[in-house]
Amino acid sequence: MQTIRTRLGFKIFLSYLVVLLVGVVVLAVSVSLVLPGAFDRHMMGMSGMMGMMGGDHDMDSLFQGFRSGVYDALLLSALAASVAAIAVGLFITRQIVTPIRALSQASRRIAAGSYTERVNLAGENQNDMDELGQLAQDFNRMAENLEQTEALRRQLIGDVSHELRTPLTAIKGSMEALIDGVLPAEPETFEHIYQEADRLQRLVNDLQELSWVEAGAFKLDPQPLLLADLLQTVTTRLDRQYAEKGVGLEIDIPSDLPGVRADADRLSQVLFNLVGNALQYTPVSGQVTIAARRQRDEVQVYVQDTGIGIAAEHLPHVFDRFYRADRSRARVSGGSGIGLTIAKHLIEAHGGRIWVKSPGEGMGSTFMFTLPVA
Repeated sequence: MQTIRTRLGFKIFLSYLVVLLVGVVVLAVSVSLVLPGAFDRHMMGMSGMMGMMGGDHDMDSLFQGFRSGVYDALLLSALAASVAAIAVGLFITRQIVTPIRALSQASRRIAAGSYTERVNLAGENQNDMDELGQLAQDFNRMAENLEQTEALRRQLIGDVSHELRTPLTAIKGSMEALIDGVLPAEPETFEHIYQEADRLQRLVNDLQELSWVEAGAFKLDPQPLLLADLLQTVTTRLDRQYAEKGVGLEIDIPSDLPGVRADADRLSQVLFNLVGNALQYTPVSGQVTIAARRQRDEVQVYVQDTGIGIAAEHLPHVFDRFYRADRSRARVSGGSGIGLTIAKHLIEAHGGRIWVKSPGEGMGSTFMFTLPVA
């Protein structure tokens, strides 16, 4: 019964059997009801002739009458069976066509932009769904994803507008003040305008790179490489910034760690982002540790800090574009909110995974990602 409930093919096959069975039953019942009367009617017309003819002729006449009666019974029975079969067939067809028509109408409304449209197949149990029920469930899931994508698109437009407005407003205000003579035409003023323009250019570059990685419009050049050498390059370039802030930076990599297969430039970009974020959110006298360990056919890389940490409700959204756990933080201190999104796409393009853990606010955080062993 479970197979019959969950397989549309079985349902259609059984529907034909039901129609056939109904036709046969109706035919048999009709013949049994009609045949005696038809036989008597024909035999009454033949009774006079039977007495005037011999035995052979009597048998032939009897057979002819009997056959005529059967034909009449079959004709009426066939009509009754046809009506019953058509009725049953229409009922079963409606049970199949109705959800398909509902899916068709809902798909047209979604194509017109109504992403809140859903298909409700009443009476369907989650565990007893056939192919049509599963199709409706998949359709609703697709509609939900489209609705979320549309919401993210609108949010992205709003976020980009907000992010672009901040440096543009600062540049415009400074230029108006220069024109009105409120600000002096000194190097400090022009330096401030240049910094805002530089922020604007970095944001545009980040947005362009985000569009590339989300569309997969970039090429990787994976080569076998040693993480120790790559991490040494990254930490050498960031040592001065760590020293100026007073944050410790440590590398913990075993000597027998196998090489990984990755694009050195793209992996460096990911590491610079993670190690740079760790420095940004770790207070003075804090510690940042970069570690790597082998886990089966993968190498896991950890960037652990003793910084401000991340609250549990923010952890699922850390890699969302433009997301900031602290909405009051400005771009100068909080970044564009794009770097981690780019890092996620780059790691996944390598066939790896990236995630974050944090015990809570003020307790530090650990960003982890995996790469396949070379």
